[in-house]
Amino acid sequence: MLEAALYITVIEVQTTTLASMIGAGILGAWLGARLVSRWPRRTIQLALSVALLVTAAFVTLRQLHLFPPGGEALGLTGAPLVVAILANAFISSLTGLGIGNYAPCLALVSLLGMNPKAAFPIMMGSAALILPVAAVQFHASRRYDRRVALGLALGGLPGVLVAAFLVKELPLGAVRWMVVGILLNTSGAMWRSARPVSGKEEAVHA
Repeated sequence: MLEAALYITVIEVQTTTLASMIGAGILGAWLGARLVSRWPRRTIQLALSVALLVTAAFVTLRQLHLFPPGGEALGLTGAPLVVAILANAFISSLTGLGIGNYAPCLALVSLLGMNPKAAFPIMMGSAALILPVAAVQFHASRRYDRRVALGLALGGLPGVLVAAFLVKELPLGAVRWMVVGILLNTSGAMWRSARPVSGKEEAVHA
């Protein structure tokens, strides 16, 4: 939320475009999380596996400088704005599967001819609101471990400080390739864990 406030303040973007895309993102996150929170475990594992592959693909495209360069527009009108609203709703709906909205949103804004810098208030403003909205759905479903959720939340606080004072000193390109490797490895692990188990294996797990 702090990042969103900072970028919305310092980077110019048309208010109508910003508000409508963030609003669509909130709706998409609500519906997406509502759906995912009701899926069977195996379906979630398979979907997460694919989602991680998609995320790895976006990071790789960014590393290879294959994202569209974008234009100079600071806002959208007409059909492009409708496309942006619908696309941001879809991107945000994937939050429930663990797909971040930063890279897809940056690609979307650039493809529509906007200044890539204008993507930052949009994608960070969206993230600041779609994540709490999605979290409400999972909290209502009770299908999560509260202790793990609390531990991850508390661990994130010092993690921000580590990122601010340590990670920023590391070569960014190397860190991104490391992230790609982690995403691919985790995707494979999710896929393997979701495979159907034989009767013998099921008895052992039981």
